[in-house]
Amino acid sequence: MPNLSLSVQFASKEDQLPSRSQFRKWVKAALRVDTEVTVRIVDEKESRALNLAYRGKDYATNVLTFPITEEPHLMGDIVICAPVVIQEAKEQNKPIEAHFAHLTVHGTLHLHGYDHLNDDQAGLMESIEVTTLMKLGYPSPYIIT
Repeated sequence: MPNLSLSVQFASKEDQLPSRSQFRKWVKAALRVDTEVTVRIVDEKESRALNLAYRGKDYATNVLTFPITEEPHLMGDIVICAPVVIQEAKEQNKPIEAHFAHLTVHGTLHLHGYDHLNDDQAGLMESIEVTTLMKLGYPSPYIIT
């Protein structure tokens, strides 16, 4: 099992947030190599500003991942927008906790270089997400009820 150095920053006013230990469990489940990561939980204003600055998109998004380096171990930041995650979970009839778990795993896989820009990459990333989440006791995040 790879080593994890994790910092969780709560910068959101939402009250339905997972605990630090839940974020740790979810990140560890998706690790492939030793990793140092900060998971920052934000509100829409910060998510929107980061999405605009780094992706040129003027809206709050559910998760952003910022890889920093691969040496001497993988390092980076994952920013999760709590209000967007909670709203998506409600719209998709998913438990909020399960959606936070999915986006944490998703962000961790992005940190490891996985992407979903083309169908082949998307299929591989989704497969890893589904397998990881099922091991954690959550259903496939791609089944919307």
